[in-house]
Amino acid sequence: MVGVYIGSTSGYSGKNLIAMSLGLRFKKEGLRVGYMKPVGAVPRKENGQPGDEDAFFLQEVLGLRQDPALVTPVVVTREFTVRAFSEDIGDLMPDIVSAYEELSRDKDVMIIAGSGNLLGSGTYCGLDGVSVSRALGAKALVIDRYQNELKYDYVLRCHEALGDNLAGVILNDIPESYRPEVDELIVPFFRRKGVDVLGVIASDPIMSAIKVSDLAERLGGKIISAHHKADRVVENFLIGTMQVENFLTHFMRHKNSAIIVGGDRSDVQLVALEGSCPCLILTGNLYPNDIILTRSEVLQTPIIMVREDTFSVAKKMESILSRHKLRDMIKVNHGVQLVGAALDFELLKEKLGL
Repeated sequence: MVGVYIGSTSGYSGKNLIAMSLGLRFKKEGLRVGYMKPVGAVPRKENGQPGDEDAFFLQEVLGLRQDPALVTPVVVTREFTVRAFSEDIGDLMPDIVSAYEELSRDKDVMIIAGSGNLLGSGTYCGLDGVSVSRALGAKALVIDRYQNELKYDYVLRCHEALGDNLAGVILNDIPESYRPEVDELIVPFFRRKGVDVLGVIASDPIMSAIKVSDLAERLGGKIISAHHKADRVVENFLIGTMQVENFLTHFMRHKNSAIIVGGDRSDVQLVALEGSCPCLILTGNLYPNDIILTRSEVLQTPIIMVREDTFSVAKKMESILSRHKLRDMIKVNHGVQLVGAALDFELLKEKLGL
């Protein structure tokens, strides 16, 4: 049995996507696959059993029925955090190792999902990614997601900390404009430093998309029209603060973008509706006029109304689209295809000893 620990240079880098993709690929090849998330950061109960939200979802995707108490031995609740900061909570690693041994008993491969970032997250309670992966005897796979830049120094620190236990790195969410630099400079650089690049995954708008209904919830707003179209998908956003003529030029180049605009800007609202945007987000807690509401219903374009100003909502949107959880099966299937096309699976198997 071999274990692969999936860590990352920062949170929200694609660990769940890689875990799903590897698990499904290993299963397709006839291997018996198990899954574990030793430290859960999103507490949730299912059928009365406490566990981690991501872990429940991953098991469902992988078709596994494992004891949540074994899958996630440590769940970081508010109570746990207070105890960790105020008293000695003892050595938690033996429970994780014991659970891992039981889960892996009849498996060929164990997928182990990390939390947060590999080197730092969990240090306060002795459960950082390096320590956990070592205790489980697992090879580590590090994901570095492009967010204005790649974290080359962090990857090298991971290599220094893990040594031969680093299976390699996956570069995720790489924009097309940055791809030549990745291929010609970054990948050769890592390989000279002894770090195998196992895959380069391109940016894809579908992977950051979010349903209108979920978006309204995350923004703390409410849908006030075309409720039956709340399952429409938003891939990006535009801010409608400019003159109508200038806005129209930008709008035509950005399809599937939600339009964030003041509730009193009916001119921009009408242009956006007639241009078939997926939804309008009206700021300032201002209801649109009757013409806008009528056109919204006729064109079946939902309107979300929020209290905050346009700038604050735009900042929230940036965070939501970059950190939206992988939950929709359409996105899961699309993401698995992306990973499958980009990942050097044979090299990974060689590094894992499979």
